[in-house]
Amino acid sequence: MVWMSWTLPTALFFGGIALILVAMTTWQIVSPCVERKGFLPIVTSRGDRLFIGLLTSAFIHLTFVALTEVALLVATALSVIWMIILMRWG
Repeated sequence: MVWMSWTLPTALFFGGIALILVAMTTWQIVSPCVERKGFLPIVTSRGDRLFIGLLTSAFIHLTFVALTEVALLVATALSVIWMIILMRWG
C-alpha cells in the first residue's frame, strides 16, 4: 500500500470493505436472498441494507468528527451496532 501513500487505518478500512463485499457475494451465491420489508419503509435485499448501512455509518463518523471530540472508536462501535440491527431487522 506504500505506492498509494495510505496510512494503516485507511488501508484497514478499505480492506474491511473489500472483505465485507466478498463475504456478501459468497453469502448471496450460497443462499440467494428474498427481498423483504423490515423497519425500513422500503422493500430491501441484503445488498440494499448493506449499502444503506455503509452510507449511514459514514454519516455517523462525519457527525462525530464535526460535532464531538470523542474518539472515532466510539463512532465505529455505534456503526457496527447499527449495521447488525439494520442487516437483521431492516
